[in-house]
Amino acid sequence: MLMETALLFIAGFFGGALNSIAGGGSFITFPALIAAGVPAISANATNTFASMPGYMAGAWVLRHNIIKARKKLPLTVIIAFIGGIIGAWLLLRTPPTRFVEIIPWLLLFATMLFITGSKINQWIGHHTKHHRHASIIGTLFLSGLLLIICIYGGFFNAGFGIIGLSYLALAGMSDIRTMAGLKLVISSCVSSIAVVYFIMESAIAWQPGLAVLAGTVSGGAISAHIARHLPQTIVRNFVIIASICITSWFFYDVYWRR
Repeated sequence: MLMETALLFIAGFFGGALNSIAGGGSFITFPALIAAGVPAISANATNTFASMPGYMAGAWVLRHNIIKARKKLPLTVIIAFIGGIIGAWLLLRTPPTRFVEIIPWLLLFATMLFITGSKINQWIGHHTKHHRHASIIGTLFLSGLLLIICIYGGFFNAGFGIIGLSYLALAGMSDIRTMAGLKLVISSCVSSIAVVYFIMESAIAWQPGLAVLAGTVSGGAISAHIARHLPQTIVRNFVIIASICITSWFFYDVYWRR
């Protein structure tokens, strides 16, 4: 038990560090929880719980940038809460065997987003920079899209940050710090309401989750001071290789080995 807790802490540490530097920490923490024997749905809920403090801490650090988009905040927060609770509800209503079957596809989707996310954001930003003043129809479309994105975030945490940045670029934003701050606000709202629901439904594995959370906070805090000295390209490539290997393993485990 002590060894398992230590390994989960280490997984959380590296997951938190990756989230601070390049993103993709869930590719480490989610499989670690499953490897520790936590059932898939509970592992997903527990991973959301362990990731939540990092989102909130990041939002606090970027609070001055977030204020620049204060006009967008009320609607964004409301939609994030609604989407998060719907996604969490859907997760706990999904049969465990069916969720296990879709895990590889969710990981593949998240992996592809991580690999292509920056290019997608650039493309969306390029094609929307002349259309920042949305019509009523455009506002409704963007609100509906945000709701769908937040439902995904409440259902499955991996890749959510990249989707959030893509949405903000599509919404016509270009200030990367403000976008990062709003993305963290959205992630904080989605994860917090989801976690409340998970707690009510007793879906969180507390001991493994606290071990991962402690590691995530420690890794995020330490990497925040050294991130600027690390080549992000190397870290990003490591996450890509790790995510491809982990996704491939889940496909093998679910569709070939069983």
